[in-house]
Amino acid sequence: MIVVKFGGHAMVNESGNFAKAIEAAQKMGETVVVVHGGGPQIDQGLNAAGIVSRFLGGFRVTSPEVFAVVEAVLAGEIGPSIARTLNDFGIKAQAISGRTLPTLKAKKRSSLVDGTKVDLGLVGDVVSVDTSKIMTLVRENVVPVLSPIAADIASDNGLNVNADFAAAAVAGALDASVLIIMTDVEGIYRNWPDKSSLIQEICAEELESLKSTFSQGMAPKVQAALDAIAHGAKAVRIIDGTDPESFAAALAGTGGTLVVA
Repeated sequence: MIVVKFGGHAMVNESGNFAKAIEAAQKMGETVVVVHGGGPQIDQGLNAAGIVSRFLGGFRVTSPEVFAVVEAVLAGEIGPSIARTLNDFGIKAQAISGRTLPTLKAKKRSSLVDGTKVDLGLVGDVVSVDTSKIMTLVRENVVPVLSPIAADIASDNGLNVNADFAAAAVAGALDASVLIIMTDVEGIYRNWPDKSSLIQEICAEELESLKSTFSQGMAPKVQAALDAIAHGAKAVRIIDGTDPESFAAALAGTGGTLVVA
């Protein structure tokens, strides 16, 4: 089973390559589960609502007002849109929110990746994944398209979960053969922004020793890769989802940065 984190940046100007690559994977006998983000689309929704958004350590600070927009955009717009696109290409797909059942249960996050204590508002860390809905769809040959909205274990609130972390938790719970994280850079760089420092393959232990050197949006992706391995995924590949050929290459086992146990 392959879990794919389809990022907001990778969705921009998407013209069907994602669907075609999933179709190719299915023809090879692979089962695919999609967890999606939607940063640029959320930014647009917040701007339209006149809400100022800010980030700390790669996480969107999420007030109740921000959360309402985040949930509406992710679960109400992007997930169904991805599912419709896949269905238009003849791939059976269904959008579900992680808050349904709930599939994702989370607790409020109280620190950044580097351990710095911070108040991020309604931002969550996944503590458990109920895979029953996902597996029901998989058995029906339907591609689950999961929004990273979780139920708060301590209240009736929903929580905004970083899509990379949500995908890592899902990949671990499903014992995935690989988690493919689609982002807007080619992979993990030892010395960003030096593009000649791209890491092609690295073990989780070495990446753990380097993770403090990463910042902003890349820090959660690095932590998500480590979490996925720790939770049971066999490998993680981080690729440039804005490159129409990269996903197909990743499904074939090449490109980007491969993180192994």
